[in-house]
Amino acid sequence: MRLGLATAILVMLPALAQAWDTPARGSSDRRAMMDAMRPIAEWNLGAPVEFVVRDLRVAGNAGFASVQPQRPGGSQIDISTTPLVLRDGQDPAWLDGTWMQALLTKQGKTWVVVHSAIGATDVWYADARFCPQWGAVIPEVC
Repeated sequence: MRLGLATAILVMLPALAQAWDTPARGSSDRRAMMDAMRPIAEWNLGAPVEFVVRDLRVAGNAGFASVQPQRPGGSQIDISTTPLVLRDGQDPAWLDGTWMQALLTKQGKTWVVVHSAIGATDVWYADARFCPQWGAVIPEVC
């Protein structure tokens, strides 16, 4: 019984292996993904921004990013002074800081943000409708 279970697990391991890659620092994909997210971050948080990458995944033409926007040089962004709060009326108490996640699609050589959130307090991308296109980069929720 134990041998059968161990064999089944070993056979399944390749299927459970990571199906995505992380674009290397300085790579064209990494730059293009950050460039695709920057206008959204600057519209909501004010310009200029740079990103600290927490998680960046690519599988084929699907991409996922989880980043912490900050000001150039590493200054933290005060969420209460951002357009997201001042222009759009978001209550900073309901935001999880400035964390940003995005689901991206590569069209030719261009990365495009299709869905994104800033300050989400839940795992908004854990939705079955995203799995057909982005399941390879968010397997933990698909």
